[in-house]
Order: sequence, then structure tokens, then C-alpha cells
Amino acid sequence: QVQLVESGGGLVQAGGSLRLSCVASGYTFSNYAMGWFRQAPGKEREFLAAIIWSGGRTYYADFVKGRFTISRDNAKNTVYLQMNSLKPEDTAVYYCAADGRFRALYPAAQGYKYWGQGTQVTVSS
Repeated sequence: QVQLVESGGGLVQAGGSLRLSCVASGYTFSNYAMGWFRQAPGKEREFLAAIIWSGGRTYYADFVKGRFTISRDNAKNTVYLQMNSLKPEDTAVYYCAADGRFRALYPAAQGYKYWGQGTQVTVSS
């Protein structure tokens, strides 16, 4: 079955960086877009970034543009989220998600079919 496993979270000081990884299995990773989301305590889950199946197009939420970078390595079935200039308000559980639409070119909230278990990111001030 489809599995998504995130790693790379942890505790970092404000201004620091982290790189999250998400390894996918159980499906043909290279044919599907991937996304990163986060959810802070008491808040709704929010979209951060997405990357299409080929890696040739990326999308970002406005509040992470210039700080976060999504990338993928289809040979390793892995999607990454490089996070720089982290702020205390970035503290949340971060999730990767797999789009269920074959070679979709645009992200859609209803398109994400599979989710990882999440990894905690805590940014101290």
C-alpha cells in the first residue's frame, strides 16, 4: 500500500534551517505531484508548497516564498522541503502528501490522496 514517511524535523533556533524529507513507496512516485503542509496546535492545516511529477514546476504559499524550497528526486522516491530563516511561528507538525491525479500540473486541495504521519518542527526564539 502507499506509504509516505517524513523525517528531518526537530528543534532549531530562529533564523536556522532544516531540510525535511519524505520517502514514498507503494506507487509510481514519478507520476504524481507532491505537496507539503503543516498544522500548528489549534490551527487548521495549511498548504506550504507543491511540486509536479517531473519536478519542472513548483508552487508556494505566499508566506513561505523565498524561505522554503520544495524539490524531488524521482530516482529516490523522495520529496524534500528546505526551510531557511525559520521563525517561531513556523512551529508545527509538517506533513507530506501525494496527489492522486496522474501527472497533474496544478495543485488542488482535494487532489491529495495520501498523507504521511508528520514530523514535528519546533523553532525557538
